[in-house]
Amino acid sequence: MSFSWPWALLALLAVPLLLAARWWLTRRRKRTAVTVSSVAVIRAALPGRTSWKRRVPAWLFLAGLLPLALGMARPQATVSVPSNSTSILLAIDVSGSMCSTDVQPNRFSVATDAARKFIEEQQDGTRIGLVAFSGIAGLLVAPTTDKDALLDAIGTLRTARGTAIGQAILTSIDAIAEGNPNVAKTGSELAAPATPAQPGDYEPDTIVVLTDGSNTTGVDPVTAAEQAAARKVRVYTIGFGTTEPAPMVCTADQIGGDSPFGGGRFGGGGGRGMGRNQEIDEEALTKVADVTGAKYFRAEDADQLVDVLTDLPREFNLRKQEVEVSAWFVLAGVLLVFAGVGLSLWWNRAPLPKSHPPS
Repeated sequence: MSFSWPWALLALLAVPLLLAARWWLTRRRKRTAVTVSSVAVIRAALPGRTSWKRRVPAWLFLAGLLPLALGMARPQATVSVPSNSTSILLAIDVSGSMCSTDVQPNRFSVATDAARKFIEEQQDGTRIGLVAFSGIAGLLVAPTTDKDALLDAIGTLRTARGTAIGQAILTSIDAIAEGNPNVAKTGSELAAPATPAQPGDYEPDTIVVLTDGSNTTGVDPVTAAEQAAARKVRVYTIGFGTTEPAPMVCTADQIGGDSPFGGGRFGGGGGRGMGRNQEIDEEALTKVADVTGAKYFRAEDADQLVDVLTDLPREFNLRKQEVEVSAWFVLAGVLLVFAGVGLSLWWNRAPLPKSHPPS
């Protein structure tokens, strides 16, 4: 917590000054006390109040002065609030294993359809970038609010050999660095923090990696995640697909020139020829998310994948902001002061005169 007017904290001295004044008056009263022969006479003259009824209003009044003094200093609290300046880098795996038909019609079709829905449902003003990766990773669309450009780019995706998850993360970091001066490019080495940052400390830019396999080439994904963590960029990971062997089938417009199917209309193999590449490296994907303070999700069908992508913005659309909370301190102080004054008036009210029956 910080204070806009820290000098106003001097008002806190009012409480100890009042206590000192009370102590001085009590001591002076004792010096000028009058000796009487009967204590009973004094008790009869005093109103019938217990000691706690005399003290509670005074303590409530003094307690109310403390938050009032703090409120005068205009305290500010750091809170996490929804961000409207988030950039989302969506990195989509387009390796050959995305032709697996364990998710109908195949993983590639389901993943691209889910990506389209994700883009269409984002709020206007949200900047989204698109990275595609197989054996290499490339930025197809820099972070933009132009949904049509993103949707058109998804339509150009084609499968190819290899799975470079780590390189996709580094490519996404560089794309973020182009628009966020607080994020350094990957060419400058930064030490990863010992523990993930707190939610409000992350940059508003976030990376989402959608893959159905394990890293087969390039930099290790965890090493790339450490570079993201050093820049306070979170990397959410999604493992897509089942563990059931299935034929590899992609249409002609889904196969790239570097596809393992050699550009033919259909792929074959029944899941055996590429069984190793169909296995999701959940351990590495979980580690990537943990290192960057994010989460790993598993989706085995179209509905689960759409749900994961739809719910993701609730996870990362937060930013740190200083919010003034002086009103709450003032409210608490006023209530305590009023309670003290009110109780004092109530307990010290004059008793009503007794009515006598007419003679």
